Amino acid sequence: MALNKVLALKPLFNEQELLAKIAEGDERAFTELFEGYYGALGEFVYKITESKAVTQEIVQDAFIKIWLRRETLAGIKSFSNYLFIICRNQTYNQLKKIAVERNFNLPIEQHVNKGFDIQEEIVQVDHYRALIDHSIDKLPEQAKRVYLLSRHERLKHEEIAKKLNISSETVKKHIQYAVNFIKKDLDSKIDIVTLMILMSSLVIC
Repeated sequence: MALNKVLALKPLFNEQELLAKIAEGDERAFTELFEGYYGALGEFVYKITESKAVTQEIVQDAFIKIWLRRETLAGIKSFSNYLFIICRNQTYNQLKKIAVERNFNLPIEQHVNKGFDIQEEIVQVDHYRALIDHSIDKLPEQAKRVYLLSRHERLKHEEIAKKLNISSETVKKHIQYAVNFIKKDLDSKIDIVTLMILMSSLVIC
């Protein structure tokens, strides 16, 4: 499984300024950086995994790792390379996890950069996702159905409206309600940046 491909990402014009602000804990700067790379990174990982669900999990985990290490960002000269290494290692570990679950051997290359190894720190991402799932279960039934169709099955508003025989405007209102409910429900349990990352739906063409 060859993952040593060049990740062609165009640096953001104000990238170094953003990195310096993020290193100091600036949430708005991180959101701008996240939105600038999230889609392109997802497209890259999807070519390897061929799974939208796995790709979204890998990319989200990579950005959570970056946020948790934000104090080190100010000294990074090539963020796209830094992002590539973290995401490559996330992909290796995810593929190894899938291989174990499916009980088959997967040839994994041995050149993973140990400085970015996933075992270096414990990230409670699975716990966070469980909290979000629990919060979703608290939603009114229709809002829950709409939210899951939008976020988990990645259906467009029009597709959800047709499937549930409701208007697109009603779909929009249900999603807005669900997002606000989940954010309020988890306000004291997950920091706002991590929650933003985990609730971001990755659109892959």
